[in-house]
Order: sequence, then C-alpha cells, then structure tokens
Amino acid sequence: MNKSFIYILLFTVIVFAVSCNSPQKQINSSENETVLAKPVLLFNIPIDSFLVEKEKVRRNQNLSDILLKQNVSYGRIAQLVDIAKPVCDVRKIRAGNNYYLFKDQDSLQTLRYFAYEKNRVEYVIFDLSDTISVTAGKKEIIRVLDTIEGTINSSLWNSMIDNKVNPELANELSDIYSWTIDFFGIQKGDSYCVFYEKMIVDKDTFGIGKIFAARFNHIGTEYNAYYFEQDSVGEYFDEEGKSLRKTFLKAPLKFKRISSRFSNSRYHPVLKIRRPHHGVDYAAASGTPVHTIGDGVIIRKGYQKRGGGNYLTIKHNGTYSTTYMHLRGFAKGISVGKTVKQGDLIGYVGQTGLATGPHLDFRVYKNGHAINPLKLKSPSAKPVDSLHLQDFYSLRDSLNRIIASNKTKK
Repeated sequence: MNKSFIYILLFTVIVFAVSCNSPQKQINSSENETVLAKPVLLFNIPIDSFLVEKEKVRRNQNLSDILLKQNVSYGRIAQLVDIAKPVCDVRKIRAGNNYYLFKDQDSLQTLRYFAYEKNRVEYVIFDLSDTISVTAGKKEIIRVLDTIEGTINSSLWNSMIDNKVNPELANELSDIYSWTIDFFGIQKGDSYCVFYEKMIVDKDTFGIGKIFAARFNHIGTEYNAYYFEQDSVGEYFDEEGKSLRKTFLKAPLKFKRISSRFSNSRYHPVLKIRRPHHGVDYAAASGTPVHTIGDGVIIRKGYQKRGGGNYLTIKHNGTYSTTYMHLRGFAKGISVGKTVKQGDLIGYVGQTGLATGPHLDFRVYKNGHAINPLKLKSPSAKPVDSLHLQDFYSLRDSLNRIIASNKTKK
C-alpha cells in the first residue's frame, strides 16, 4: 500500500476541515511597506508590455488568413508553418477557438506574438520576433477541495446543474456506484453528498478531479463510498472496507429510463399479442453506447429479422451469460470469440428487428434460464486487506467528519 498517499490525504482532509471552520483573518501591511506588483502574465507573456486583442477563429479561417490581416508576410507565415510541424498541425485550427494577438503599443502596432488555444488547457505560442519560434504550453490547473450536497427532483444530472456544479460529477458518481445503485431507478427525494476535487483553469471550473468520499441516499438506504489505495491501486469501498466493485454492473448503459420490465406475459407492441418478455428494455437515443456488464467471451453475434435485430451474447462464466438486442451496430473489433472486460464498449442502441423505437433489450441467463436482470445479485471484489484496515478506518472517519461538517453548515 502507498502509505504516503494515506498520510497526505489525511493531512489534506484535516486542513480542509480546519479551514472551513476557522475565521478569516485580514492582514494589513505597514503603511511604510513598499509592495512591488508582480507583472500580469497571459501565456507567460507580460501583457503590460503589449496591446492584447482576443478573437475567435471564424468558420473556414486558417492561420494564414489571420496573420495576413496583421501584415505578416507570406514568407514569415511559411517559416512559422514549417517550424510549427513538430508542435502542432496548423491545418487543425478550429473555428470557435480563441486566439490572442500581442501587439506593440505604438502607432504601428506590430504583431509580436500569436497565441492559439487548442482547448481549455493547451495552447500554442507563435513568436514573431527576430528569431521566430513556435512553442506549446499548458495553463496551470488549480485543484480545489469542495463538498456539494443536493436532493434529486428529476435526475442526478439536473440536480448538478441546479447546484451550479459541473454535471460531469454525475457521470463520476454513476461510475462509482455502477455496481450498487441502479441509476435507472433514481427517485425524487434521493439525496447525495460528495467531497471531491474540482479543477480550476482561468478562475473557472474546468473539470472534476478525484472524488474522495460520497454518500448517496437511495429510497431510504444510505450508500457510502471512500477512495482508498492499497498495493498502489486506488478504488472505492463501503464503510466496512468492502469493495463497491462487483462482478457485474447494474446496467449496460447510463442515465436512461426503463420502458419495459421482465415479464412472463407482456403485450407485444408490434405483434399485438401477449407473450413472455424475459428481459429489460432500456429506452435511449439511437447511438447511445452499450457496455458489457462483466468480463467474458462473445459467443454469438448476428441478426434476427423477426426478433432481436442486431444482437450479441456474452458468456461470463460457467453460470451466467447476457444478451444485448436491437443494436444499431457493433463496436469496432467485436467478433465471436473475442474476450471483453467489464465496461467495454460492445455496441450502440438502435431499433433493429421487431422494435417500435430505439431501445436496448437486455437479458441475463443463469444456467441457460432467463432471470430478471434487475434482481441479479453480484459478488463483491477484493475488500481492504486486513493489514490496512486501521489506515482505512482512520481515513474513513476523517472523510465522514468532512461530510458531517458540510451538513452542519447547511
């Protein structure tokens, strides 16, 4: 186990708790003290020395178009394009991305630097000084600890948006709880509290870092998750140190609704008769990714014109197999005999075969007999090793105090 990780995280948690509950102190500098202002930098260029203009790349606009308007010669542009090859492909400058022009603060306003943002973090600097150069850089990502809690009214995704939190956090939570909570069954009134790391770029939230602890209340049952490393591998455990990871995922796709359940007598919407429906239908947009719920080998792949359309069957072990039907198509490389791992992309939701709309008909078989997928019980993976339990309990208790502190402040 990586002990240093445990101690660092424990220290971080304690500091976070203290900072949240300590009064802020204002420090006044002496009237006679001289404070030298630091230069303001943009892409590590001091902006006080230049006239800076921010623009967006227009549709069908390329690097030459932009630089020619700034009176940069064809020759210099050709040099820049050639020098840039190891750094970036200037042909892939994308419409809508930001760029910045750094010009001299005189009447000529000669262009000295051209900065192009590839994305929120990466950028490329074109230096048009006497010795021209092209360099790539990355903005500083500031990681900030935060706690968020909320109650669900319609969906977890919408709850995140209502709380002004990056909805990517909903995806991260669904991944953590994908073995224990069926997110197709989320109810109004379910609640959550998450202690996590958010990433800040240019004073705006850029993304979600590590989730250290989460508490999810689903239909009156509380599910806790704690991030813990052992043998240099981190994963999530419950309050007793049991792994949240199980042999099978709860569902083969995310955030969609159940349109039809397991039944021995269901009215078929196409055939207009009653017959058994030994699966669960997940309504989802055509093209939605479908993932295997567990490790296994693909034993069947084909098309049933008067049935399941594009379908495939995966054998997981000597007891269980699963079938995925009405697929629009299969993922690249999917073939009979291929070994797949839990969570691998295997296909896409479609409307092939006997189907009135795009959905996934998902079926589970135990010893060859169909069983209700929603009642599938899956054994847990390896728990926290007994040698590391005390470290885990210490970390768990510290994380619980953070979550409790947040609820108290609310």
